[in-house]
Amino acid sequence: MDNDLKKAALDYHAFPVPGKLSVTPSKPCVSQYDLSLAYTPGVAEPVREIAADPEAAYRYTNRGNLVAVITDGTAVLGLGNVGPAAAKPVLEGKAVLFKYFAGIDVFDIEVAARTTEEFISTVASIAPTFGGINLEDIAAPECFVIEDALIRLLDIPVFHDDQHGTAVIIAAGLLNALELQGKKLSEARIVCLGAGAAGLTSMSLLQTLGANADNMLLVDSKGVIHSGRDDLNVYKQRFARSTGARSLADAMCDADVFIGVSAANLVSPEMLASMASRPIVFALSNPDPEIRPEVAHGVRSDLIMATGRSDFPNQINNVLGFPFIFRGALDVRARRINQEMIIAAVRALSALTHGPVPPQVLEAYKLTSLEFGTDYIIPKPLDPRLIEVVPPAVAQAAIDSGVARAPLPAHYNSHPLAGSRPARRPG
Repeated sequence: MDNDLKKAALDYHAFPVPGKLSVTPSKPCVSQYDLSLAYTPGVAEPVREIAADPEAAYRYTNRGNLVAVITDGTAVLGLGNVGPAAAKPVLEGKAVLFKYFAGIDVFDIEVAARTTEEFISTVASIAPTFGGINLEDIAAPECFVIEDALIRLLDIPVFHDDQHGTAVIIAAGLLNALELQGKKLSEARIVCLGAGAAGLTSMSLLQTLGANADNMLLVDSKGVIHSGRDDLNVYKQRFARSTGARSLADAMCDADVFIGVSAANLVSPEMLASMASRPIVFALSNPDPEIRPEVAHGVRSDLIMATGRSDFPNQINNVLGFPFIFRGALDVRARRINQEMIIAAVRALSALTHGPVPPQVLEAYKLTSLEFGTDYIIPKPLDPRLIEVVPPAVAQAAIDSGVARAPLPAHYNSHPLAGSRPARRPG
């Protein structure tokens, strides 16, 4: 980062007040009467109602629109284990995105836990405050243990965005890229570089959507994850294949798809040249991808490419997913975010890209035209249709799969891409 941008980023976070969040009352408190309703004696009435029926908290408190974004600071962006205090700017930023894109309130919570068990216990203990839990920036494999335990313990959605959020956007973009390249997911040979939370979960989701496990190779820092290795944890063992491939270069030979969730500049032009015809490359390391787009396009003219950056086409950005997935889950008070809801989000995002792009999107990105094609396989984050399409699809999937505790809200209306009824744009 250059010095000017560094200073601008620090000033942005420091002025006019420190941080990016504040708490704003949603009810008036300008008179003695208001005060008597907001606190004593009036507050006793909702307390009695909730004590008699805990579900009444969704009527009398902000629980139904409040999500906890929680971390232990062990895997923050590309910076690693920087600790819970240093993770706070990222979580505040996540809270801003929840609020801006989906109207969801957030408390960011940074936990100084000494063990995985202590972290799980802490989150479970504070869960009655919230309508949902978004786990963030937690290292693998502990993140898998934590999410699995909390899903079992709690009756509200628990969602590790580094796992499932990333997987949803990768899957939606890949389905469209495969369509454009004339290939089928069930036949595609897929290589994933990076076997942490994002890589493992993305490959699992692609299998659920129809990818053939025998056509997948995962690569970690020690090479291809194969059945002869004795250093694999239980999560990597699920993806161990009987193969003679040992290096990334071996794995990429004749591959149809490369997905990178690892580190910069690990893919060489020679590796890209060895891929099958009409390859798909998702080089998602940030800020620097596994191979830069200008290098990749210089090697392969038949390429479809995506990155994690906003300054290149086809940005794989989690903000396309988590605000809208939680919006749909909260709107029907889902007990969890299940596979059916995740797949509904994938399908909704994939379908949205095929529709006409609204003028405000073109204006926001300074474009004269944009249509489904090699440089547009996934919606833009500032597309106002996201809130109209993704939450209803997720909410309907929650109802259909039996995890919803409330019907679709009255403000959902008909929309041809939603498969049900879409939410209002939060304002």
